[in-house]
Parts: sequence; C-alpha cells; structure tokens
Amino acid sequence: MKPELAAKPIEVAGVRIPRTALAALALENACAALDPLLVGHAHRVFVFAALAARRERHACDAETLYVSAMYANMGLSPAYAHSNLRYEVDSADAARALLAGVSPCVAEDVWRAIALHTTPGIPEHVSPLARLLAQAAGTDLTGANYDAYTCAERTAILAAYPREATFCEDVIQAIGRGVAHRPHTTSGTWSADILARLDPDYCRLNFCGLILGSRWTQPDKHFLSHSRRQKP
Repeated sequence: MKPELAAKPIEVAGVRIPRTALAALALENACAALDPLLVGHAHRVFVFAALAARRERHACDAETLYVSAMYANMGLSPAYAHSNLRYEVDSADAARALLAGVSPCVAEDVWRAIALHTTPGIPEHVSPLARLLAQAAGTDLTGANYDAYTCAERTAILAAYPREATFCEDVIQAIGRGVAHRPHTTSGTWSADILARLDPDYCRLNFCGLILGSRWTQPDKHFLSHSRRQKP
C-alpha cells in the first residue's frame, strides 16, 4: 500500500474505508484527475451512503459503493474538456472501464448509479446502489436527510474529510467549469441550475418550446407542393 493511502482514515463514523486494490486504484485515479474539493466530497458521500445502508439494514458491497463515489464526478475532470456527453455519462463510462475485470452485473449497476445520480426522482427506483449514491450526494451538497445522521456521525465525517467554509460556492464553480462547454447536456439535472447561476448567457432548454416549435407544427414545403400538384 502506498504511504499516502496508508495515512488515510481506516474507519470513519464506524464505517471502514475500503483498502482493496480496486478501491486504492479508484482513489488514486480520483486524486490524479479531480480537484481535492471533489475528492473530499466523494469520501463524505461514501460514508453517508454506507451509514444509510446500515441504517436501512441493506447489505451493500463497500468496495462497489466506494468506487461509485470516487468516480461519480470523474466526468468533470479536464480529461473531458471536449466531451459533448453529460458529465454523469462520462463518469459512468470511466467507472465501467475501471470495473472491466469484475462482474458485468456489478459494472452495469455502477454505471446506472453514477449516470443517474443527479437526475431527480429516478435513482430510488433503479437499484439500492443508485438510491444510496444519489441520496448521499444530496446529503453532502444540499443537506438532504441531514437529521437522519447523528451529530456524532456528522462530526466524525467532517473531522476525517473537512467540508471547507467555502465549499458551497467552490463546488458550484467546480461543476460549472466541468459543464460550461456542454450546456445542452444539463437539462433535467442539477447542473442546469448551476449554469443559470454562473453563465448570464445560459438559456435553459424548454420542453414546451420544443413541442411548439417542432417540425410537426411547420408545414413541409415539399409535401405541400407535391399535394397541390396532385389535386384534380
């Protein structure tokens, strides 16, 4: 084990931090690609999710959950500065590549959990992993389910992985940087609100506008011309 990994907490709020080869590689890749702010966020998400699983008496594989948390925001890294996909899909693809040697079912479960973790109302109906990841991300970002955790649990998590005083503004900026070049991918996710805050020129995709401005509402000139010629 590398010295920098050995120095990391072994247990936080009663949750053991995975130290398998796969977990160590996921952490190493996350630290190399992401802002430390997002790596700290990922660790808190893992612990929140693990505690929620324990509270709900759900048997969740710690290594799988850890990889999902470490890779949930991988698509925000500079490596995807020219991608036109949703950053969540880039993140999910990266995680699936990492998990190429494990069970295909596990890899697909991780892919779905990461791809959908910022889409409201869907993860809880997909799988326990998807629900736990989305719920824990919401806890760390917005305080959702804050009171479901004890004061001692929250204190222990923050002691191990501090949530800096400027975290709220900093994480908004971090996500904004990762999606600024692909605003069309943010529709229906939290990222749309982030661009609305950061980019004065951002125009949110409007579904009503897509319906009202669709090809169905515009005459097909070729068809009309042909129809007129066919009239007796």
